[in-house]
Amino acid sequence: MTDTTSPTPERRGGTPMDVRAAARLDRLPPSRWHRRITLIVGIGAFFDLYEIFLGGVLGAVLAEQWHLGHTDKSWVIASGFLGMFVGANVLSVLADRFGRRRMFMVNLGAYSVFSLLCAFAPDLHWLLALRFLSGLGLGAELVLVDTYLAEFLPRAVRGRYIAYAYTLGFFAVPVVALLGARLVAAHQPLGIDGWRWLLVAGALGAAFIQLMRRQLPESPRWLTIHGRGEEAGRIVTGIEERVARETGVSLPSVPAVEAVPERKVPLRDMFGTDFRRRTVMWWIFQVLQTVGYYGFGALAPVVLTAKGHTVTESLLYAALSFCGYPIGSALSLPLIDRIERRTLIIAAALGIAGCGLAFGFASASWAVVTFGFALTVCSNIFSNAFHVYQTELFPTGLRSSAIGIAYSLSRLTSVVLPFIALSVLADLGAAAVFTGSAVLMVLLCLDVALLGPRSTGRSLERI
Repeated sequence: MTDTTSPTPERRGGTPMDVRAAARLDRLPPSRWHRRITLIVGIGAFFDLYEIFLGGVLGAVLAEQWHLGHTDKSWVIASGFLGMFVGANVLSVLADRFGRRRMFMVNLGAYSVFSLLCAFAPDLHWLLALRFLSGLGLGAELVLVDTYLAEFLPRAVRGRYIAYAYTLGFFAVPVVALLGARLVAAHQPLGIDGWRWLLVAGALGAAFIQLMRRQLPESPRWLTIHGRGEEAGRIVTGIEERVARETGVSLPSVPAVEAVPERKVPLRDMFGTDFRRRTVMWWIFQVLQTVGYYGFGALAPVVLTAKGHTVTESLLYAALSFCGYPIGSALSLPLIDRIERRTLIIAAALGIAGCGLAFGFASASWAVVTFGFALTVCSNIFSNAFHVYQTELFPTGLRSSAIGIAYSLSRLTSVVLPFIALSVLADLGAAAVFTGSAVLMVLLCLDVALLGPRSTGRSLERI
């Protein structure tokens, strides 16, 4: 067997080794190195999800402390999503132009600075402006998590390891609710409002992860399509040598059939013949999934206060329900590489619809927590499946941009959602909110079933 760990750019079947970086990465056995980058990237996802679900906590707390009206409460939730909408469009496109690693360093750094400033906001207007800016920094975080890991992980474990990363990230959701309940009950720890401590915690944690990410290499797939094949080859060679040491086995040879050189892809090709169907499918998907998925997490504390529970009770019940997020993410691990992605997405989406209906009609505390927990379990089986699926729909030269632009639509929907949902909640009640959500999730299932391609177990280049 030819030694694939040689640093010399040799040729196999007439194809330069730097062009075959993708094939070399895909055939590696999973190792400690793969688990390490999954850990570092996955912990970064924690802060994106922390910020997303923080909006609902702040909306419930500040409505009481600052005597916010219906519109102001909606803006507290929407302002961060508006920043994420802009950030997802800008930073994801820049990641295809300037590299995944560089944008990783920009986004968490910006979030950390503005989240810390947010903690010192003197009034609502400053809070909204700074939450917009912190959201701007985080806009492309989950897009970059998906793109970066997909471009490094072997295809045999791609789904499972990305699900590991999100399992880590989703511990943020019960953490933010539990911290919120504890800090609200404590009123002013060290003379500072409890909700301000939530913002400080997010800022400092993100700054720490930023330092860890400095060790990450650039994506060899991205380097290759930007004409930096020699650099890509050196990075892949280093990874091969490390994996060989850690696993203690000889690396398998690179199958000639896997050599599919990639190229730069203009942004307009999203609507070209090859990708138009996938682009339309994914844009529709991102608009619809926001209502069923983020709608519950962002609005649950507000919905529970509308059902007559106190702010502290609402945050506690939400925290118990949110425990389903990491549990659902963990449950997806044995499923995600065994069940076709789109089938798993559809089954989980139907679970979200059914549990959401039950939650909307529930009044007893035990029913609220039980159905909320079941909904969040289904939500994260759904979420992990679609985060893996979207990395497989587009080529390397277009991956971050296409995912990011589609993902920004979910953020734009999240901006509008509080205004519509809270109006429906005030006029018609929680049951009407979750009935509408269930209908949209059924439409999502039809969208994926009719337009989505199969992808499980195939290389990114072949899909």
